[in-house]
Amino acid sequence: MSTTFENNPASLVDPVPEGPRRPALSPSRAADFKQCPLLYRYRAIDKFPETSTTAQVKGTVVHSALENLFDMPAHLRTPDTADVLVDAAWDTLCEKEPALRALVPDTDVPAFLAEAHRLLTTYYEMEDPTAFEAESCELRIEVDLADDVALRGFVDRIDVAPTGEVRVVDYKTGRSPSELFEARALFQMKFYALAILRLRGVVPARLQLMYLADGQQLRYTPDRDELERFAGTLTAIWRAITEAGATGDFRPKKSRMCQWCDHKARCPEFGGEIPAYPGWPGRPAEDSAADYLAS
Repeated sequence: MSTTFENNPASLVDPVPEGPRRPALSPSRAADFKQCPLLYRYRAIDKFPETSTTAQVKGTVVHSALENLFDMPAHLRTPDTADVLVDAAWDTLCEKEPALRALVPDTDVPAFLAEAHRLLTTYYEMEDPTAFEAESCELRIEVDLADDVALRGFVDRIDVAPTGEVRVVDYKTGRSPSELFEARALFQMKFYALAILRLRGVVPARLQLMYLADGQQLRYTPDRDELERFAGTLTAIWRAITEAGATGDFRPKKSRMCQWCDHKARCPEFGGEIPAYPGWPGRPAEDSAADYLAS
């Protein structure tokens, strides 16, 4: 039996605390450390720059358009409206980051935007956004997992049925993964499902990844025991990060993902040399590394 999801006024996010942001673990940084501790260090601590790609920028544009689409009344969420929102999202992004004009030169913009429009066309083939109300889009979630472990992230979309079932939706502008990479794709979704369980005491009825490049969907139904085990995994990752942060011992771990890494020149697995560890600036070594964990 299908479930209809529509707006529910209850918030899924804890009130944002006043003052400095407390340290927290995000799904992307947790996945980085799990994949390769040295990659985590380079991204979260050294903050070495990485090369933006047109695919990443296109993803930002499409996500922005979909977020703005659900801010509109249902009857206005048409494909024509989505096309306008794509163009507006690109213009707004370029105003904020003028360097993108070099990444996507004027001569390439029509083809770039045409591909973004095509992704939105595929989205409309997958679902009808005029038929339901999203509870929230780009929702900031923050929740305590344990005394010294907090989770933080942004969820693309959350839908809540009148009967209370929760659906967590994530848009992917690439193609659907092979079975080998499905677990990695679901890691982020389980992260959000666990946060929702902690905040509302409800296990999401569905985790749904929508792959706009090929129109495929990955749907998964978690259970409470599975999410509690996942909580243990995240707690272990957090503790390992803070221990590595105290010593600077972030070791490389070679895998198939290395082919897409921007840091090969400073990775010993590829003949590079690890730069001197910057430590925790202005803090004694025994202090918690948590203030330097990426959001």
